[in-house]
Amino acid sequence: MLDRAGDQMSFYARAIAWTPRTLVHYRKEVLRLLAEVTFGSGALAVIGGTIGVIAMMSGFTGVVVGLQGYAALEQLGSSVLTGFLSAYVNTRELAPIVAALALSATVGCGFTAQLGAMRISEEIDALEVMAVPSVPFLVTARMIAGFVAVIPLYIIGLLAAYLATRVISTMFNGQSSGSYDHYFNLFLPPEDVLYSFAKVLVFAFFLILIHCYYGFNASGGPAGVGVAVGRAVRTAIVTIAVLDFFLSLAIWGTTTTVRVAG
Repeated sequence: MLDRAGDQMSFYARAIAWTPRTLVHYRKEVLRLLAEVTFGSGALAVIGGTIGVIAMMSGFTGVVVGLQGYAALEQLGSSVLTGFLSAYVNTRELAPIVAALALSATVGCGFTAQLGAMRISEEIDALEVMAVPSVPFLVTARMIAGFVAVIPLYIIGLLAAYLATRVISTMFNGQSSGSYDHYFNLFLPPEDVLYSFAKVLVFAFFLILIHCYYGFNASGGPAGVGVAVGRAVRTAIVTIAVLDFFLSLAIWGTTTTVRVAG
């Protein structure tokens, strides 16, 4: 177990160290992967690629926040605070985690499968024989593309969550639009949005490296690719949960009061 952990850390360090060379020599590959990450390919492109997946997952999560949040607050006579709930819960926890899980399920699994298939078909070995360093060309390029792509992807996901909660609260639950917007804006400091983006960037960075590691080191034939994908998903999900705990603790602490904007 310790050997595997050390091997992973070494792999991550090499992938990060190759970043300058990748940006200089493999820009076209980074741009190609950036388009693939954002819009998808094949069946994934039919539903809008990763953009569509994140937007739908974030939107339905926002719907749940609107329905359950309004129902719970109404029992307390505070249904007017649904806007506060959206600004607080969506921004700090739900939207970042949903975006990270969507990225892992689409982009991450795709990277693991691609690299795993290349490994068992000896394409990675062929690159090395042709004097093409495999880590910067295959891993670092994917790391950069995923890290850059997650910014516009998360903007869409966060807006989808906000919009879904607002539509459910105002159009279906009958809450006043003015009241909803007032409390939403009141309890949404700009720094919370920046911290939310920071969390997603950290999630994306680690989960892409994790997925690339398991794909790059896949073995055991076609069945081994499936095993690598499963291990990558499990590791990524646990890592996201652990990172979310420590990042939330570091950013907002355990005893912070609600900060009012304005």
